[in-house]
Amino acid sequence: MIPFNIPPCTGTEKEFILDVIDGSKMCGDGKYTNLCHAWFEHEFGCIRALLTPSCTAALEMAAILIDIKPDDEVIMPSYTFVSTANAFILRGAKIVFVDIRPDTMNIDENLIEQAITRKTKAIVPVHYAGVACEMDTIMKIAEKFNLWVIEDAAQGVMSTYKERPLGTIGHIGCYSFHETKNYSSGGEGGAIIINDSRFVERAEIIREKGTNRRQFLDGAVDKYTWVDIGSSFLPSELQAAYLYGQLTSARLINDKRLMLWSRYYEGLYPLVQKGFLEIPTPPIDCKHNAHMFYIKLNDKDVRKLMIEYLGIKNIQTVFHYIPLHSSPGGLSYSVFNGDDKYTTEESLKLVRLPMFYSLTVSDVDNVIEVIKAYFETC
Repeated sequence: MIPFNIPPCTGTEKEFILDVIDGSKMCGDGKYTNLCHAWFEHEFGCIRALLTPSCTAALEMAAILIDIKPDDEVIMPSYTFVSTANAFILRGAKIVFVDIRPDTMNIDENLIEQAITRKTKAIVPVHYAGVACEMDTIMKIAEKFNLWVIEDAAQGVMSTYKERPLGTIGHIGCYSFHETKNYSSGGEGGAIIINDSRFVERAEIIREKGTNRRQFLDGAVDKYTWVDIGSSFLPSELQAAYLYGQLTSARLINDKRLMLWSRYYEGLYPLVQKGFLEIPTPPIDCKHNAHMFYIKLNDKDVRKLMIEYLGIKNIQTVFHYIPLHSSPGGLSYSVFNGDDKYTTEESLKLVRLPMFYSLTVSDVDNVIEVIKAYFETC
């Protein structure tokens, strides 16, 4: 069986986890949390990076930071994970979905402005498959209408847009270190990336349950107390140690995934030329991180047959999101602005192929040959 995913592990994670166990601090903001923060701030040039228990938590922090209130509107794509919407709905916002671009599966930047009303508070671009949204256009729209931009870069660690790391372009960025991501912190995990200095102090307070504990630890105040709303947004040192083990090998992991991605691309391209399927074509200004390799079939029926065929051949594949606007929650908490020209149609065609750090070249070649064989039998 070639599984769809195996959580990444480089070997150094065990050493760092044992170091935490042998030490005296296992709760958040210890040695390895600080090392992770420093890594992101140095490598990506952000003002402040803070680890969180998940990307969901990072998004929820972002919603608090930009002061989302009931009846505020937040624009985002419907083709995303539910946490992207839930983080703002929890603060009382109304979600306004717009259609996606079929080439990247990202929000169509040309449809955002027509969805803006006097209630609009923020735009949340989602960098699908680690391929950047058209951020120059999005940031110009945000500046024109005085809106916040929260990047859902859950899949985008190590990807760039015009040489700028994803998550560092909007006012706030959010990363995921779930076990299905390129870098994991032991199953779950995330980070909030602060790119606007106005948010730094409050982000640290919200993350510390609404207290000024960080200022106390830094010696800025002589005691800490409750000063704002917040929650328990600190991951444990065990999570941070696991993640730091992978960050020390970040380029190695990235290069291996890119090599596998290119292998899929080159091997399946002949089927594209024959019109059997489509494969990702990231825009020239977007350097992706090989978070996933997907194919798009002609329709949902072909997709169903393909997934079944690959399963028989011991290759595990999955489709991805069911568009949020068509779900029960979406019907209650959101509206879709304009026409759903591509969101539903393209989502019904997509199949994600196995992609993970320990995947081998022979595994990829096997998947390619099985897919080719499927079309030869049609």
